[in-house]
Amino acid sequence: MGHTMAAARQNLLARPLARLSGSLLSQRTPTPVTHPAINPAIGLAADESGYLAYDSEVDRLHELNATGALIIELCDGSRSVDEIRVLAAPFLPEDETPAPNGQPGAPSSQADVVARFISEGLESGLLVPVNGVPLPPQQLSPEELTNLIEHLREWGQTQSALRCAKKVTQLTPGDPVAWHTLGRVALAAGERRLAREGYENYFAAHPDDAAIGHVLIALRDEPPPLRASNECVLQNFSEFASNYDSKMREKLNYQAPERLQELILAEMGDAANLAILDIGCGTGLAGVGLKPRAAQLTGIDLSPEMIERSRERGIYDSLEVAEITSWLDHAQIEFDLIVACDCLVYFGDLEPVARVAAMRLKPGGSFAFTVERGEKYPLCLADSGRFTHHPHHIREVAAKSGLLLARLEEGFLRTEAGAEVIGLLALLRKPPIAESDRLETLHPRNDSGAVRTS
Repeated sequence: MGHTMAAARQNLLARPLARLSGSLLSQRTPTPVTHPAINPAIGLAADESGYLAYDSEVDRLHELNATGALIIELCDGSRSVDEIRVLAAPFLPEDETPAPNGQPGAPSSQADVVARFISEGLESGLLVPVNGVPLPPQQLSPEELTNLIEHLREWGQTQSALRCAKKVTQLTPGDPVAWHTLGRVALAAGERRLAREGYENYFAAHPDDAAIGHVLIALRDEPPPLRASNECVLQNFSEFASNYDSKMREKLNYQAPERLQELILAEMGDAANLAILDIGCGTGLAGVGLKPRAAQLTGIDLSPEMIERSRERGIYDSLEVAEITSWLDHAQIEFDLIVACDCLVYFGDLEPVARVAAMRLKPGGSFAFTVERGEKYPLCLADSGRFTHHPHHIREVAAKSGLLLARLEEGFLRTEAGAEVIGLLALLRKPPIAESDRLETLHPRNDSGAVRTS
């Protein structure tokens, strides 16, 4: 599609020429031209807001509202500027021309608005002079619009990408992939109704898609499940493993491992030579910071693809593919520290996880983890498909699991759709064995209560 978006980043979104106001369209002497037409390098796509006009030669998108769409439709090369003025003027609102002091001035005529639009259209490359030769406009194909969606999202132009995604579903209503794209882009734009519409249409054709089925539970406002299914998690991370680190670190400014390390340092100081378990270890981002403390570092994760990425780091003494609650329930090993960095967001009620984690902690051992902070008590399945948790839920989970809440803090985890994601960072501690319990372990009592010494 012409030059790459990176090469023309500054030209990604042209100024919307159709917002015809004095603050946007400066006063200029109209460019002399007889018959303007749409630049042949530009493809058009009409929608309910007007037109998307994409210039493939310079990777520039013009977004035109209904007023701009009316003028541009008349610029087909067969009409002079005067003819376009006459045809368009009755349908245009009056435009206020700024006074020299910057204050609103007298309304300009509709003819002036048309002339200024054409002048700026010629200057921006939206229009070209053809001197009476008819030049039919080119329409953007679904494939071109789909490519444009990804370019726009890459540079954070989510609303423009959403316009393109909606247009693709209009052009190809039977294509499930187009509906999936609409759901994905609408979700990023915070448009829940459109996100649900897109995903519902996709899911009707792909009812076995566990990840989308899980997101739809949230978008339908249905009661949340106890946790995301294994199938949902496996699907997400089998697709995500290859570029997980670069996306999380470079695009989302992911800092959960660092925040968790700070929490552990504040509570445990420089404690080292520890038996450490990293549950939901992923690609090992948290493990890098845990390694200096570890005499033995074990990692478990449900995703084989993520475990392979962890293995490549060479920092774990043991790695296993397993569902974490099942593994904790059946393991025979005890740990000084269990860490869950950004994996409990796939669990609703955290008590089942904390309870089995407590079973695997040595007396005095710690369970440190992150979750996304939520305002709804006790928890909520967010539209992202991840759970958020209220601070009170963390306190209750600690008490129910027989653990002491040593620390509970808030901190920045990453960004999502340009907004900061604030998390809860918790450290729960297993009480140490009391002296009487220690003696009982060393010298069990007989039925009469006397201590057995042999």
